[in-house]
Amino acid sequence: MKPPTVLAALLLLTLFPGQTLQASARADSLSIKIGQMLMIGFRGMTVDDAPEIVGDIRSRHIGGVVLFDYDVPLKSPVRNIGSREQLSKLTTGLQQLSDIPLFIAIDQEGGKVNRLKASKGFPQSVSAAHLGMLDNPDSTEAAARKTAATMKSMCMNMNLAPVLDLNVNPDNPVIGRLGRSYSADPAIVARHAMLTAAAFREEGIIPVFKHFPGHGSSETDTHKDFTDVTGSWTEKELEPYRAMIDAGYNDAVMTAHVFNRKLDSRFPATLSKKVLDDRLRQQLGFGGVILSDDMQMQAIAGHYGLEKAVRLAVEAGVDILLFGNNTAYDPDIAEKASSILHRLVKEGTISKARIDRSYHRIMKLKERFIYYCK
Repeated sequence: MKPPTVLAALLLLTLFPGQTLQASARADSLSIKIGQMLMIGFRGMTVDDAPEIVGDIRSRHIGGVVLFDYDVPLKSPVRNIGSREQLSKLTTGLQQLSDIPLFIAIDQEGGKVNRLKASKGFPQSVSAAHLGMLDNPDSTEAAARKTAATMKSMCMNMNLAPVLDLNVNPDNPVIGRLGRSYSADPAIVARHAMLTAAAFREEGIIPVFKHFPGHGSSETDTHKDFTDVTGSWTEKELEPYRAMIDAGYNDAVMTAHVFNRKLDSRFPATLSKKVLDDRLRQQLGFGGVILSDDMQMQAIAGHYGLEKAVRLAVEAGVDILLFGNNTAYDPDIAEKASSILHRLVKEGTISKARIDRSYHRIMKLKERFIYYCK
C-alpha cells in the first residue's frame, strides 16, 4: 500500500480525522518508517537548487527538513531563506515532493535566534529574555501569535521553540548571553512557555520544548565541544517540563547534548536511556515525540562515531534524529543515517517494534497538525 499523497492524505484527514496516516502505518515499509525518523538540513533557496534533499524526500522518505537563513560552514547568508515569496515557494515545493506530509521546521525563538529576519521582509521579533522580564501574558501571547501566523503563511509547521532552559548561568554562551531563556524562575518559564505553545498550536504550528533536561547552567556550548553540567544542574530545571506535561502537553521535546553525571554517568542526555526513557517518558509521563538536538554538533560528533551515536540515540528513546547540516555539511547524511538504521534492524540490534513506536508517535503528531498549504 503506497502512502497517500499530501493532498489526498490531508483531504481524508479532514473527512475522517485520525484515520488516514495511522491506517497506512500498518502497511508502510521499513524504509518509510526509518525515513520518517530523519529531519535534514540542506543548501538551496529553491527545490531546483537542492537535488540532494529532493532525493532524500523521494527515495529515502525523510519525515522533515529544517531551514536556516545563514550557512555556517560557508559563512554565507545564502542558505534557505531570502524573502517571503522565495520561502513560500520553497516550502510548498518541498511538500509537493513528499507522499507523507513533511515537518518543515525552523528555530524562530525571537531576538538573536531568529531565522525570519526583518531585513528579509519578516516582522520584528523579541527575545524570550525580554518577554520574561516584562512578565506580561498579553505581550508573550501577541509575540507568539505573530511568529506563528508568519510561519503558517510561509507553509512551515514546526518551531523548534520555546526554550524551557532556566537562566541559571547568565554568562552561559549559548543560552544566557543570547537571551534565549525567559527566566531563572521555573514558574515564569513554565507560564510563558505555556502561553507561547498555546498560541503556536492555535495557528497549527507545532511547538518543540528544549533543551531537555536543561542547558541553562552550562558554561560551554554543545555546538563546539563536550559540555558537562554535573556541578551546576539541579532538579529545578525539570520543573517547567513537569508543569507542561502535567497540563497535558504531548507534542514534541528536543534533547540537550549536555553530560550530567547526576543523571547518567556514561552518556550525554541525547544518548541516555536514563535521561530520555527513565526521566522524560517514565517519571514525567511524556508520550509525545522526542527530537534530538543536531547530531552533527561537536558534543556528539566530536566524541562518537555516526553509527554509535545513531544507535545510542534511538536506544535511548529519540524518535527523530536531526541533522542540521549547518555545523558541518554532508549531502549524504540522510543516506548514511538511513543505512545505519536499516543495518541495525537487520542485525537485531534495534527491533522493528522500536522503529514502529517512533513511527507511530511521529504519524500521530502529523495527524494533529499538518495541513495542506497552497
